[in-house]
Amino acid sequence: MIGKALTKVFGSKNDRTIKQLRQNIVRINDLEPSIEPLTDQELAAKTNEFRERIAQGESLDALLPEAFAVVREAARRVLGERHYDVQLIGGLVLHQGMIAEMKTGEGKTLMSTAPVYLNALSGKGVHVVTVNDYLASRDMEWMGQIYRFLGLRTGSIVHDMDDDARREAYAADVTYGTNNEFGFDYLRDNMKFTLEDFCQRGFNYAIVDEVDSILIDEARTPLIISGPADMSTDMYIKVDRIMKHFKEDEHYTKEEKDRQAMLTDEGVILGEKLLEVDNLYDPRNINQLHHINQALKAHVLFQRDVDYIVKNGQVVIVDEFTGRTMEGRRYSDGLHQALEAKEGVKVEKENQTLASITFQNYFRMYDKLAGMTGTADTEAPEFKKIYDLDVVVIPTHQEMIRIDYPDVIYKNEKAKYRNIVREIKELNEKGQPILVGTISIDVSEKIAKMLAKEKVPHEVLNAKQHEREAEIVADAGQKGKVTIATNMAGRGTDIKLGEGVRELGGLHILGTSRHESRRIDNQLRGRSGRQGDPGSSRFFLSLEDDLLRIFGSGRISGIMDKLGMEEDEPI
Repeated sequence: MIGKALTKVFGSKNDRTIKQLRQNIVRINDLEPSIEPLTDQELAAKTNEFRERIAQGESLDALLPEAFAVVREAARRVLGERHYDVQLIGGLVLHQGMIAEMKTGEGKTLMSTAPVYLNALSGKGVHVVTVNDYLASRDMEWMGQIYRFLGLRTGSIVHDMDDDARREAYAADVTYGTNNEFGFDYLRDNMKFTLEDFCQRGFNYAIVDEVDSILIDEARTPLIISGPADMSTDMYIKVDRIMKHFKEDEHYTKEEKDRQAMLTDEGVILGEKLLEVDNLYDPRNINQLHHINQALKAHVLFQRDVDYIVKNGQVVIVDEFTGRTMEGRRYSDGLHQALEAKEGVKVEKENQTLASITFQNYFRMYDKLAGMTGTADTEAPEFKKIYDLDVVVIPTHQEMIRIDYPDVIYKNEKAKYRNIVREIKELNEKGQPILVGTISIDVSEKIAKMLAKEKVPHEVLNAKQHEREAEIVADAGQKGKVTIATNMAGRGTDIKLGEGVRELGGLHILGTSRHESRRIDNQLRGRSGRQGDPGSSRFFLSLEDDLLRIFGSGRISGIMDKLGMEEDEPI
């Protein structure tokens, strides 16, 4: 109670931070009348002037108001976009090595240009980290216009570049690339024999876009460079053939919450009988026991089109957080081989690790680290503890008017899907665009089939064709559009509303289930209601959803039965 009362009087810590930062904005705005009359040449010449002042010992903080004012004017001339004050506040947060949480659609990409320019003046290079190659190339071309106008060199690191091209991109003042490319380049450099062969040139300042996805969700997944180990793959196929004899509860138990599958005593006896060994726990047979355990996991815990897809005769992992395929990534400890045996594709040889690093360790090497996203505040304690990064929530340029309807919960999945299709059909008939968020490819395809039956035109975007990700999501706000996408697809893509959509209520977000991470649900909701646009959102759940089922929905189901509630009646 006392805490709440003090917050009312003095404002929250976030309010006080924003208030302090606004003083800098006044100084930047005061410079605008003196910057506006400059010719293009005079404006571009400011870069050399700033560099000389840095060489004479002036700090970046001292240059900040002028540098920000110069970038704002350059953006107005080159892109026809002038930074809002709130975007400059976000820029100050990034320059100070913090995380700026800015609602989706508020212009994070433009916000980052001012701190990028200021920090690039030191000549030590600035890395802007994005979640996919498309965004790295797009942002380098789009925002790069500002930097190139002001005389800075830009580069981008994308897949399939040779070392010479990478070296050139890293030598630029501003380098765009994905977290994977930066991380793998570091590993490859550390396997080289001379410093001259290195591509990277130090870790000065990085701004991580979609920072929660990269620094939290993917942080502990190690990047691994591996070489083939000399081991036969026959055992995987042999063990896979016996898996059909194992029955749940009799031969194994599974814990979905912890993603664990364990052999029972009967299961061990059955394994010994089928593999014709006396004792699976004898040190000589430990390899066979390991194969059974991994095959069991592959069969009972990993689902095709949810955890992985089969593409061109290969098992490709689907990232559980982003819904994107992770080409080239493989599960370790023989699990990937067990999945290959299960799916009847060629079983690749096991690999041995030659070099490895996690994103957590990679990004902590930078002298200064900053990040931006639409959803970081829920993870603020983690950011502080792991990276010593504070989160500052940036106010919106215009008031948020999206309507977030309460969740509806149905007794079973069939009823849930029927009602999802009914809602899509009703809204589609009046022309309101709908973005349907799913947590797996499986669900995307199930809803797509149901909509096809009802003759509702729609676009499906999932890991199977994420090359078209940005282009499909960008169109999701057009009249009459129905777009089905995994919850995280198209992060960083702007959804603009089409003609007459505003009057229909804007873009409607329909979540087909809740994700384990509340932040990912918020990210989906955030696709609608950008820059003061109207919009709405609703999540549909059922008591059979993994999340509710694993965390005990049995009791509620029993109560519904006693009350005689119909299947299509939501709680």
